Amino acid sequence: MGPVLGPERLKGGFVMEIKKPAVAGTLESSDCQIVIRPNPGAGIDIGLESDVKMMFGESILETINEVLKEFDVTDASVEIRDRGALDCVIRSRMQCVICRGAEEPYDWAKEDGKSWQKKPSI
Repeated sequence: MGPVLGPERLKGGFVMEIKKPAVAGTLESSDCQIVIRPNPGAGIDIGLESDVKMMFGESILETINEVLKEFDVTDASVEIRDRGALDCVIRSRMQCVICRGAEEPYDWAKEDGKSWQKKPSI
């Protein structure tokens, strides 16, 4: 397994390969369940089932595509079952499922910027 991914590694030329099927999320209200599978050489295929598809379907798809692009995923099949999840929930579930499917660790602490976790300099 390679070094832990952080936001800086995701920029510029690193292609994330989905190696195995993975799942993130639940089917509870205000959440979503996302399944990602390898789709070698066939590009991106997205299936969306949502309680709010008529109102927010385009926005959900836009978020999914943004995260796929951020992680440089070029070949994957994605199925999302949305139960009214907020954009931030969809984004975090996508980040998680991509890392699971690619078998790559991710340093989540780099995303939240919690300065209180840093040791003070003397």
